[in-house]
Amino acid sequence: MKAEVMEMGSLLIFLRKMKGEGHSPLVIHIRNVIMGFVGGSLTIAALAWLTDMNVGLWIMAPFGASCVLAFGLWDSPLSQPRNIIGGHLISTVTGLTVNQFLGHGITAMALGVGLAISLMMLTRTTHPPAGADPLVVMMSGSAWSFIVSPVLVGSIVIVLIALIVNNLSRQRAYPRFWW
Repeated sequence: MKAEVMEMGSLLIFLRKMKGEGHSPLVIHIRNVIMGFVGGSLTIAALAWLTDMNVGLWIMAPFGASCVLAFGLWDSPLSQPRNIIGGHLISTVTGLTVNQFLGHGITAMALGVGLAISLMMLTRTTHPPAGADPLVVMMSGSAWSFIVSPVLVGSIVIVLIALIVNNLSRQRAYPRFWW
C-alpha cells in the first residue's frame, strides 16, 4: 500500500511538470519578421534555382526549417554556421550509414534519428532541422553523393545568405561563433 502511494505521488509530480508556467518569451519585432521573410525566401529561391539549373538536387525539406533558425533565431547557438553545416553533415552521414547496414525500416529510421541527435550533441553541432536528415536519406533511397549535394552545398548556401542578410541589420551580428 505504501509503495502504491509513493508511486502515485511520483506520477503526480511527473504530470505537474507538464503544465508549464508563464507565457512565451518570444518578442515580435517587425524588422525581424521582414528579415526572416527576406532571408528564407532568398535562400530557398537560390537553392530551387540551382536545382532547376543543374541535373543534381540542391534542396531538401529540412533546409526550410534551417532557414527558420538562420533568419528567425539567428543568435541561437543552434543557428550558427558550425551547427547548420555540421549538423546536416553528421545527420546525413549517420542516416546513410544506418541505411547501409540496416536498411530503411522502422528500427533503422528510429536508430538513425536517435544516433544523429546523439552525435550532434557530442560534437556540439546540434541543429534541430538536421534531425530529419536520416529520414530524408532513408525514405528517398539517397546515394552517398547526397552528402555533397544537396547537404554540404545547400548548408553552405544557407550560411552564406545568412551572413549577408543578417548583417544588413545594425541590430544583428551573425554569426555569434564559428567554432
